[in-house]
Amino acid sequence: MVPGRSRVARLFGISPLGPESRPWYLGALGEREVARLLDQLGADWHAIHSVPVGTSGSDIDHVLVGPGGVYTVNSKFHDGARVWVAGRSLLVNGQRKDHLRNAAFEARRASKLITRAAGSPVHVSAIIAIVGARSLTIRAQPAEVAVLSSVRMVRWLKQRPAVLNEEEVRHIAGTVMRSSTWGSQSAPDADLSAFATLRDAVVAAKRRRVLWAVGVVLSPFVVMTVTFIGSVLVPMGAHLN
Repeated sequence: MVPGRSRVARLFGISPLGPESRPWYLGALGEREVARLLDQLGADWHAIHSVPVGTSGSDIDHVLVGPGGVYTVNSKFHDGARVWVAGRSLLVNGQRKDHLRNAAFEARRASKLITRAAGSPVHVSAIIAIVGARSLTIRAQPAEVAVLSSVRMVRWLKQRPAVLNEEEVRHIAGTVMRSSTWGSQSAPDADLSAFATLRDAVVAAKRRRVLWAVGVVLSPFVVMTVTFIGSVLVPMGAHLN
């Protein structure tokens, strides 16, 4: 949870995010961007967001069902980072991450749960959508996971060969939407609009900090200008008197 801020904190543009909430916020920021892009796929595709799994509070960022198949999509926000992928390795700014292993496990788990609920085998593929990275270098795509930049993801999905007909898509999408499929008490989220209020507060705080910084930089010049004008006008006034 993000704690509230005092009036003074808001005045000086102190971010509503603390050290604990910032990673969650960045993750949610990436999740919202990927959700926005997935919703552009059109009526043939069904994107279900924030799918709760089990009772421990874990969830899947997005489950996607369409003619091109069924996918779990894991959003990864790496703002300004250099991401490098080769086979079984994924590095962010030179640091190895567990994204590939986690995404593959997530897809296998989703396949088992959807298959059981749907009553017929449903294969689920894994996608990692990289958001905000400075660069994404892919030497070789991993065997089990497709790693894509978020901006390229929609085109990539539209190019997938059709493996499901309209009836199968509708049946599987309905199965995904049921909380009982995932052993959860809550249903998947249709949208992420509740996040908008926090995002607006973070953006507003940043703008206020920028204004304060500009004011601090400009204040010596303002004082110097006023002093200079005063030093010119005072002698002129004395002369006129």
